[in-house]
Amino acid sequence: MRWTAFIWEGASRAFNHRPTFSNLVLLVGAASSGGLVAYADSKSDDVADKPQGPRKKKVVVLGTGWGGTTFLRNLDSRLYDVQVVSPRNYFAFTPLLPSVTCGTVEPRSVVEPIRRILEKKGGDIKFWEAECFKIDSANKKIHCRSNIGTNLDGDGEFLVDYDYLVVAVGARSNTFNTPGVVENCHFLKEVEDAQKIRRSVMDCFERASLPYLNEEERKNSLHFVVVGGGPTGVEFAAELHDFVTEDLSKLYPSIQHLVKISLVEAADHILTMFDKRITKFAEEKFVRDGINVKTGYKVVKVSKDAITMQNPATGDVAVPYGMAVWSTGIGTRPFVVEFMKQIGQGNRRVLATDEWLRVLECDGVYAVGDCATINQRRVMEDISEIFRVADKDNSGTLTVKEIQDVLDDIYVRYPQVELYLKSRQMNGIADLVRTSKGDAEKESIELNIEEFKKALSLVDSQVKNLPATAQVAAQQGQYLARCFNKMKDAEENPEGPIRIRGEGRHRFRPFRYRHLGQFAPLGGEQTAAQLPGDWISIGHSSQWLWYSVYATKQISWRTRALVISDWSRRFVFGRDSSCI
Repeated sequence: MRWTAFIWEGASRAFNHRPTFSNLVLLVGAASSGGLVAYADSKSDDVADKPQGPRKKKVVVLGTGWGGTTFLRNLDSRLYDVQVVSPRNYFAFTPLLPSVTCGTVEPRSVVEPIRRILEKKGGDIKFWEAECFKIDSANKKIHCRSNIGTNLDGDGEFLVDYDYLVVAVGARSNTFNTPGVVENCHFLKEVEDAQKIRRSVMDCFERASLPYLNEEERKNSLHFVVVGGGPTGVEFAAELHDFVTEDLSKLYPSIQHLVKISLVEAADHILTMFDKRITKFAEEKFVRDGINVKTGYKVVKVSKDAITMQNPATGDVAVPYGMAVWSTGIGTRPFVVEFMKQIGQGNRRVLATDEWLRVLECDGVYAVGDCATINQRRVMEDISEIFRVADKDNSGTLTVKEIQDVLDDIYVRYPQVELYLKSRQMNGIADLVRTSKGDAEKESIELNIEEFKKALSLVDSQVKNLPATAQVAAQQGQYLARCFNKMKDAEENPEGPIRIRGEGRHRFRPFRYRHLGQFAPLGGEQTAAQLPGDWISIGHSSQWLWYSVYATKQISWRTRALVISDWSRRFVFGRDSSCI
């Protein structure tokens, strides 16, 4: 997952739950009274038979990425029996993985053990290092398999039941079934991937230094190909260029002129999700730096020694390479695909949830992060019900005032309405009505159902899928934890909008993503920043903003100190080139 930088609210919780003197006094007091309690229990069976409190609902969390970890950090664990299942026992700050590939930051500087995070939370939270391979939503159970040990049957499998399941397993790299990608390319999704790339880069340089190779073989060995012109691919290409020009050129002076970096993108431009000004600057900078940007090329095959690309003008072109990194998008994990087939979502790319992050047609299951997408309710699906709710006098027509009375609830339930008005520079529903009706002033103008449909007919064009970024996953995890923390109170006092289909209000306000900006590091201590309000900044000042944001958003003081020290070490001593 690619991180888009942003500024969150709130300070670090790194030093919570430290033992204090008062806590120690309470602990000693409890221990000293234990004998009295035990004696009383031996004298009276009534105490032993005293009924326990109500059973806590069991919340099982799958995954320790951005969505799952943020959910755990914000959840009030005293309210639930919390259990965590993940194949890795740490949280990784994935935005810095491109820096790990070239030794700018060390691998252990960007990871935090999940048990340390849970220990700071307090409470009895269980963690199992295992992988879920099947979800049985009908019986509310998940099937898990441990890779580090076996049970009596020898297969390491076990069952975990749940009341609520939070699926936060992220996604895997999408190869689009391109032949040879899995066997011959590196991916950049995990810390282990970054470590493999780092070793592979150094292996290419050491291989090119061997005495028995000719010039052409050395040149091929030092050709680094990055497939995918998104944020991750662009950032890795920039990091690799800096590594070669600032460090490796001094260690390998006889072959440094043979190095070539190619960035391959099937679209017409790189960084298409950014403002066009950033896209243009990035392409021009890469050309100045000598990075070969090949847009409009689709990779159709990858062999051990060559990458075959396809372009309408040139046809198939086979290019020899030394190392290739594949960064073209995300795909769904196999067990999630099987789960989607069980619940009737087999024709979808990722899990579909509603605006409250509940998996559709599935009781007690929530999904956050890259493994899911929100299926935003369309206005036109509910247009007749919206008309009925707004038409309080049952006149069969709506005035602008009647629409405005329910407009706030419509904005919350259907955010595309507000987005549409802003995109058309309209001040409110009155402007929308005037546009469709042709009336210039009167707020008392009345609309029948057909005219109301016409006024809102284009609103759903503003519905867009959320990007697969750490920012989205973290906001979803935080939102879901907040809902869980006040779920009991919200049952009695709903705080959400009016139910268009049904009576009363929804328990919670729907999830609303707030885009807080994104960065694109371009190498040479220059970064492009795109922040809310169409504010664009490109250059060295944005690089220092990037440093400050990424340091601030580290999950603990330990990783924050390690990352800052790694950056400082790089400025003084350069990057490490050891093959470890």
